[in-house]
Amino acid sequence: MLNILLVGIGGFIGSIARYLASGYVQQITQSIGFPYGTLAVNLIGCFVIGVLAELADARGVFTTESRAFVFVGILGGFTTFSSFGNETMNLMRDGETLPAFANVSVHIILGLGMVWLGRLVAHAIWG
Repeated sequence: MLNILLVGIGGFIGSIARYLASGYVQQITQSIGFPYGTLAVNLIGCFVIGVLAELADARGVFTTESRAFVFVGILGGFTTFSSFGNETMNLMRDGETLPAFANVSVHIILGLGMVWLGRLVAHAIWG
């Protein structure tokens, strides 16, 4: 029951952070044709989870409870791919095939790259 509460609190925090960060990026790009806000939060989230996963694997710095709070709660609320899927489908529905393909490609390629980079940075810093 404690983990469920921690995930819920973390999800609350992550969801609010996602809303604010995504909205801010979307506003500064002034784009209505591409979901830059979602891209930004997904890339940031991928990098952060890469760093934290490396710390968890190499150093065992997370308890079961803190892992539930941070990984599942905060980061799960922050990097929702449900928005990614919906926005991609909206682009396809609107006949924007190339932006839809670009959205999928960029999220996957750069997201995986950022997880790798986050792990590399964490390993270099905390070995």
